[in-house]
This record gives sequence, structure tokens and C-alpha cells, in this order.
Amino acid sequence: MNRQAKSANIHYLVEQFKNHDCFYVIDASHLTVAAIEQFRRSCNEAQAIYKVVKNTLVLKALAELSSMDTVFAPLKNDVLKNVTGIVFIKDNAQKPAKIILDFRKQTGDEKPVLKGAYVDGELFLGDDKLEVLKKLKSKQELLGELIGMLQSPIHNVLSSLQGSHNQLMAVLKTLGDRQEA
Repeated sequence: MNRQAKSANIHYLVEQFKNHDCFYVIDASHLTVAAIEQFRRSCNEAQAIYKVVKNTLVLKALAELSSMDTVFAPLKNDVLKNVTGIVFIKDNAQKPAKIILDFRKQTGDEKPVLKGAYVDGELFLGDDKLEVLKKLKSKQELLGELIGMLQSPIHNVLSSLQGSHNQLMAVLKTLGDRQEA
């Protein structure tokens, strides 16, 4: 790979890191070319990008993101070794975990292996974190729950007031009926 191609790849990676709030670093070594293509198709269907990368180029791209240097330090030291592939995705951190686990079920293999994942400022290191990542809720789900929790007290107050209003009307009607009798 010549210098210009390396520079283009580093620039591509920097843009991907900047534009995605989530990425998974995986090891897909020992998978056949057909299996890797099948995995790539699964990622594309889920609107995720899968790219096999050179560790040195990833390190150079991460170095350009100096504001994130302390966050990515464990990736540099522990994760970026051997064959590396990165899955980039926006807004849904659980999708790549589901893709990896579903792919494993389909192939009956233990590959690809999760080396690490970056999700909204947090690092998850190791394949054992896949189940945790699979259960993460998307931003939309969390916002929906938050809105629901905020609306709940208001809804309860309105229901009480409406219920009290109906009770008050019933009491007044009863009193009115007594006075007539």
C-alpha cells in the first residue's frame, strides 16, 4: 500500500470514528472469504459498515482524534493486535452485538470474536461483553422511557382530578336529588 492509499485510509477511518457514536472491533480471522462476505452482508442489511483494517492505520487515525486519546488508550494497548475488523453503526449500539451473535448461531462457529466496543464514550473490552451490549437500549428507546416516566405523574394527577370531578358531580347530584325529595 503506497503512502497516498494509507493517507486515504487513515482519513476514511478518522471520518468514520467522528461520524459514528458506536463501533465494534472484532477478530474475524479463521473465517472463510464466503463467511466474511456473509457477515458483511448482515452488517449492510442492518445499516452498519464492516471494514477490515490494518492496526497501524487505526492507531494513526485514533492519534488524529487526540480529544479521545484517553478513552481509546485500552484499544491501543490491548485490542489492536492480529487481524482486525471494525463495525461502525449510528444510534443503535445493540445491533452489531445481535449481528455477531446471530452470525455465530447460523455458522455454528465462535467467530467473529469481539475484541472491544466503543459506545457513547464507554469502552467494553472482551468477547464476554456481547450479552451486555446486546441488551443495551437505543437512544430512542431511552428517550421514550424518560418521556413516559415524566408524563406518568402528570397523567396520574389529571386522572385523579378527572375522577374527583366525576365524584364531585355525583355528590352534587345526590344532594340535589335529596333537596327535591
